Amino acid sequence: MTTTWEISPDSKTIPTLHNPLFIEGLPGIGNVGKIATDFLIEEFKAKKGFSFFSHKFPNSVFVNEANLVEMPKIELYFKKFNDAKKRDLLLLTGDIQPIDEESCYTFCEEIIKVAQNFKCQEIVTTGGIGLQSIPEKPRVFVTSNDPQLLKEYTKKGLPVEEKIFGVVGPIMGVSGILLGLGKIRGMKAVSLLAETFGHPLFLGIKGAKELLRVLEAKFSLGININKMSKEIIEVEKELMKKTKEWAEEMTTAHAGAKAKKKEASYIG
Repeated sequence: MTTTWEISPDSKTIPTLHNPLFIEGLPGIGNVGKIATDFLIEEFKAKKGFSFFSHKFPNSVFVNEANLVEMPKIELYFKKFNDAKKRDLLLLTGDIQPIDEESCYTFCEEIIKVAQNFKCQEIVTTGGIGLQSIPEKPRVFVTSNDPQLLKEYTKKGLPVEEKIFGVVGPIMGVSGILLGLGKIRGMKAVSLLAETFGHPLFLGIKGAKELLRVLEAKFSLGININKMSKEIIEVEKELMKKTKEWAEEMTTAHAGAKAKKKEASYIG
C-alpha cells in the first residue's frame, strides 16, 4: 500500500521566489541539521508555507508547555529577501522523520515535486556524523549526486572536508534519499554532514554552527552566527558537562575491554 502524504498550505499567499535554495534539516544524530535550519527560520523570520501529514507518522503525540498535546509535524518555511543578490530560501524542518523505508521514499518524492514546482535548482540536506567522543572543532564533510555541484563546494575554499569516502557509512533517512532520488528525478543535491557526539541525548550545537558557516560562505545569506542566544550557549555548556560525564561512565563501564578503533558513522 502506497503511503499517502497530505500537504496543507499554511500561508494564504506564497510569493514567487527568486532562484530558491531548498535546505532540509530534520532530526538526526545530534540534531545538527534541525538546529541549523531552525536557527535560519528564526534568524530570517521565515513564514510557514506548508505542513505535511501521513498515517505513517509515529503513533504518539507531544505534550507542550501549555500542557496540551500536539501531533508531530513536518513543515516547510519560505523566506523572500527581495534582494537580487540573494537566493530566496525554502526551509524544511520538523519533529520527526518518516518511520520506515516506504514512507521515507514517498515523502522524498513529494519534496522533490515541491522543490521543482518552486523551480529550485539545488537541494541542500544536512545531518550529523556520530563520533565516539565530543569533537572540539567539528568538521563538515560534503557529498553530492552531481560531480559539478560537488566541485562548487570543494574548489572555492569553503570550510568543508572533501574526502568523505571511508569516513561515513550509508547516509540514511531523508538526508540521504533526497540525494539518491534527486539524481533519478533530475534534481541536483548536496549533503553537508557535521561531526558531533553520537550519544542519543547530545545536542550538536557546535556542529550546527559549522553547518551555518558553510552555508554563509557559499551563499552570503547574511547569517549572524554569533547571534545564537546566551541561553543556547549556556545550554551547550551544561550539555557538554553532562556529555563528558556520560563519556566517562561509558569508559568506566568498558574498562578492561579491548578498545575499539576510532570510528565515525552516520544515521539520518
